[in-house]
Amino acid sequence: MDGDGVRVRRGFVVPGRELRWRFSRASGPGGQGVNTTDSRVELSFDVAGSPSVPETLRERALGRLRGRLVDGVLTITAAEHRSQLRNREAARDRLASVLAEATAAGPPTRRPTRPTAGSRRRRLDAKTRRGQIKKLRGRPDE
Repeated sequence: MDGDGVRVRRGFVVPGRELRWRFSRASGPGGQGVNTTDSRVELSFDVAGSPSVPETLRERALGRLRGRLVDGVLTITAAEHRSQLRNREAARDRLASVLAEATAAGPPTRRPTRPTAGSRRRRLDAKTRRGQIKKLRGRPDE
């Protein structure tokens, strides 16, 4: 994280001005303070409309986060801590990890290969042996 921005990967930092924060009352631990402090945090980031997301990463992220986006906006919620500050940090970290995973490059494409002559021969020999075993299970000829 750089200042108020979120560092996703080298060359991709979400500036703080593009993040939208909302705070509300959280459930869970906190005693009487739970009723008075707005410690639950919602962090929203417009993936589709952000100028800071490189075009190739945007396409990748929009495809992979399709089920989590609402009108191109990704929302992260954090309410596991009692303090708003720690929930803000948790939401920021989670946003960085979700975006890093969504924009990661896929595995390299597999180059198709042909089986070697030896492997084809071994496969056919095994099939022949297996057929012989099954043939011996039948009734003896008279």
